[in-house]
Amino acid sequence: MDTPLYIISGRSGSGKSYALNTLEDSGFYSLDNLPVTLIPDAVEKILSNLESSPNFAGIAIGIDVRNAPHELQQFSKIVAVMQDLDIEPRVIFLDCETDTLIERFSETRRKHPLSGDSTALREAIISESEQLDTIAHMADLRIDTSHTTVHELRAIIKDKLIDHLGSSLCLTVQSFGFKHGVPNDSDFVFDVRCLPNPHWDVRLRDFTGIDQPIIDFLSKESLVDEMRNDILAISKRWIPRFEGENRSYFTISIGCTGGKHRSVFLAEAVARELSSLYPDIIVRHRERNRWPKR
Repeated sequence: MDTPLYIISGRSGSGKSYALNTLEDSGFYSLDNLPVTLIPDAVEKILSNLESSPNFAGIAIGIDVRNAPHELQQFSKIVAVMQDLDIEPRVIFLDCETDTLIERFSETRRKHPLSGDSTALREAIISESEQLDTIAHMADLRIDTSHTTVHELRAIIKDKLIDHLGSSLCLTVQSFGFKHGVPNDSDFVFDVRCLPNPHWDVRLRDFTGIDQPIIDFLSKESLVDEMRNDILAISKRWIPRFEGENRSYFTISIGCTGGKHRSVFLAEAVARELSSLYPDIIVRHRERNRWPKR
């Protein structure tokens, strides 16, 4: 089946509804909270009715903890059934740090689907994670929304799921700051905190890794050049092996202390070099919203 089919899942509050809405706005037929066992029949029915429509881009189905536990336990079997029908779903799992989810529920005053008089919010979130564990482990792509605004999430969905339709591998290179947590959607994580830090030069502190003063500073450091070459060597050596296992998405995360100088410079440099192999490469700087306003 050439028509893209995305199964969107994730913890409540992580942005699943925004992801579905973004796909629907781009021409996808969207269904939310469909019982897992009904997915194959629903997909075949949608395809028979809409596949020839000029405005039909694909199918997006939301699956979450509102499904009965016995339904969620059938997920891997249902995926196998679809594969036997020559339907190849891509499973997208949105995740978020527990403390951030608690903040979001507190701010919006929404009720978690598993919380109640005898179940506290944190307990509900943990229980939800356990129930969605099978789907999470089957995910073709994990998206960490802990430090992502809804506008940034829309851009990520557009970049990875819409603009890259038909691409063999969607490669993302992202910078981040360790003091803000390691992105849990990473495949490779490189720690570059051992490199010379422009932060300690007060003249450079307010610049970022995409500004010329930082580029000039780090370009002169031999250790930075060695780190860049090593990241590239590992990436060029091993990413094709993942690609050979039918991986559709791969994320390289490069972290320094704050996600402003060294990791940003190296993410740009690595992406620039890998763009000859992966022309549609995505570069993302996770801490951009924390950078000094100008």
